[in-house]
Amino acid sequence: MICTSRLHFLYRNLAACNLKPSPRATRKCLRRIHSNNRASFYEDGNIAIDDTLFRSVRRLVEFSVQNTFPQYVNVVDVTECTNPVLGDYQSSSAMQIYSAMKRQGESTFKSPRDVAEAIVAGISNSGIFESIAVAGPGFINLRVSREFISASLLRLNRTPKEKKNRHVLVDFSSPNIAKEMHVGHLRSTIIGDAICNIFEYCGYSVTRVNHVGDWGTQFGMLIEYLKDNDISAQASVSDLQSYYKKAKQRFDSDELFKKRAQEEVVKLQAYDAKTIEVWEKICQISRDEFQTIYDRLGIKIIERGESFYNNMIPGVLEELETGGFIVEDSGALCIFNEQNDTPVICRKSDGAFNYASTDLAALHYRITHEKADEIIYVTDLGQHKHFEAIFRTAIDAGWCGVRQVQLQHVGFGVVLGEDGKRLRTRSGDTIKLKALLDEAESRCETFLLGKGTSLSTEDVKHASKILGMNSVKYADLHNNRTTNYTFSFDRMLDLKGNTAMYLQYSHARVATVLERAGPHVTNNKGQGRNIQLSNDAERLLALQLLKFDDAIATSAQELMPSRLCEYLYSLCTTFNNFYAECKVLGSENEQTRVYLCEQTKATMHLAFSLLGMVTLERI
Repeated sequence: MICTSRLHFLYRNLAACNLKPSPRATRKCLRRIHSNNRASFYEDGNIAIDDTLFRSVRRLVEFSVQNTFPQYVNVVDVTECTNPVLGDYQSSSAMQIYSAMKRQGESTFKSPRDVAEAIVAGISNSGIFESIAVAGPGFINLRVSREFISASLLRLNRTPKEKKNRHVLVDFSSPNIAKEMHVGHLRSTIIGDAICNIFEYCGYSVTRVNHVGDWGTQFGMLIEYLKDNDISAQASVSDLQSYYKKAKQRFDSDELFKKRAQEEVVKLQAYDAKTIEVWEKICQISRDEFQTIYDRLGIKIIERGESFYNNMIPGVLEELETGGFIVEDSGALCIFNEQNDTPVICRKSDGAFNYASTDLAALHYRITHEKADEIIYVTDLGQHKHFEAIFRTAIDAGWCGVRQVQLQHVGFGVVLGEDGKRLRTRSGDTIKLKALLDEAESRCETFLLGKGTSLSTEDVKHASKILGMNSVKYADLHNNRTTNYTFSFDRMLDLKGNTAMYLQYSHARVATVLERAGPHVTNNKGQGRNIQLSNDAERLLALQLLKFDDAIATSAQELMPSRLCEYLYSLCTTFNNFYAECKVLGSENEQTRVYLCEQTKATMHLAFSLLGMVTLERI
C-alpha cells in the first residue's frame, strides 16, 4: 500500500526538514524506488492480482518505458483521464521522453507520437486493456476492458489489509487542561482520527496520542488564584477557564501574586502533595469534559500530556548539549537553523522548560521506548518551523537510527467564518466545539422536519445527531488540509453539493434498493455471479469501485483524508448517474446491477467509517 523501502523513508525524512538532495540524486533515488516496487510486484510486465488498478496500469506503462527507453530516468507520468470519452488513464511521458532525447541529439524518433507508438507497442498484452490509443501530440490513452473490470469486481475485498510489522504513532487533538475545546481543536482532532483509521485499515499498528497541555506556569497561576479566593477545584471547565483568565490578569499586574504563583509552579514540579492533589482534580474535570466531546465525535485516543515527559527533559537536553546538537546562547539552550535566523529555544535562560523541551523529550521517548517507525504530528501550519527544527535535531542526533524512523508534520489551515476571518462568535470569542456540534445537530433536525421524513420523533433525534456530526466532519475533511476553509451551516446542509448530506442521501438510496431486493437476491460475496457490464453507466460504476484501494493508498501516502473524500463524492455521483439510467430490480441485467449496488453500499460504508463518519440506512 505504501512504499516501505529505506530509500523512501530517507527521502521523505529529508523532505520533511527541507534537506532535499540534488535534482540528479532525487531522480536516481526515485528511479530506484520505482524499480524496487516494480520488481516486488511483477516480472516481464505481468500484473499482480492483489495490486490496485492504478498501480497495475502505471507499472505496465513503466515496464514498457524502461525496456524501450532505458536511458530515461525520470518518473513515468500516468494519470486518470479527465474526459472518460478518451479513456480511463492517460500518459504524457512520450512528449517528455522525446524532449529529453532531442536535447541529447538522439534522432531515431521524429516526433513525440513516434515515441508514444513505441511505448504502446511495448505494453504487455495482459488483457487489462480494451484499447490503447495515441492522441494529439503524443498522449497515450488507455481504456480498461470490461472483462478485466468484471473479473476484478468479483475479487473485491473490503476487509482490513494484512497486518504489517510497522508501528505508526499519531499525535493529534491536544487541547489544554482547564480550557474548553474550541473550533480550533476541530481540525487536528478529525484529521488525526481519519489518518489513524486509514493506517489501521492498511494493516499498521497505530498509537493515537493526545498530547494535552497539563503542565507549566499556567497551573501555578490557576492554583494560586483558587487558593487566594478560596475556590474549590471542583468546578466546571468553563469556570476554570474563566478563573485562569482572571489569574493571568493578576499575574501580569500584581507582583506579589506573580511571586506566589511561581512558588506554586515550583511546588508542582517538586510534586508537593497538596499542590498535586489540586492539579489532579483540575486535570480530571477537564479530562471528563474532553471525553464527552470525543464520545460525540467517535474519537478514541490515549492521553499522554506534557507532564508525562517532564522528568525526561533534563536527560534528553543533556544528551543533545553534550553532542553539540543544541547550544547555549545568552544562558538559554537553543536549536539554530541555517534556514531561519530565529533559534528555537528549548530551555529558557532562567532554566525553565518550554514546548520545545517537552517535544524533544516526547520524540525521544516515542522513538526509543515506544519503538514507533513513523511519527505524525497533526497541528496547524504555524508550527511547521518548530517541528522542522525538532525533527532536524532528532535526525542529526541519530535518534532515527538504522530503523530510519519517519517524521511527519501534518499541517493544516484555519477555519474561517463567512466574513473571511477566523470563525468566532459575534462577541469575538472563540466558538466552543460543543456549541458548534449542538448547532449542527439542531440545524439538521430542523432540516429533516422541514423537508419531510417518515422517521419517528426518536429516529429523527438519532439521525440529527449523526448528520450533525458527519456534516461538521465532512465540511472540514473534504478540503485540502493545507488551506484555510470557510465554514457555513447553509452550505453544509446542501443536498446538491459536495456535502455529507448529499453522501448520506446517496447511501440511503442504495440501501433502499437493496432492502427492496430482499436477502434472496443479494449475495455480496459474488459467489456464482455472472457479471455482465452491458452499458457505460454500469461500467463506470464498476470502474469507480475498483479505484477505492488507490484512493486509500493516495490518502495514506499524502496524509490527506481529502483524497478519500474526493473518491467518496465521485462514487456517490457515479452511483446516482447509474441509478438514474439503469433500472435495477426486474431488469434483464438485475444480477449485475444488484451486485453493483451491494458493492457500492459496502464501499460507501467503509469510506464513511474511515473518515470517522456513520452511515444511516434511512433518512
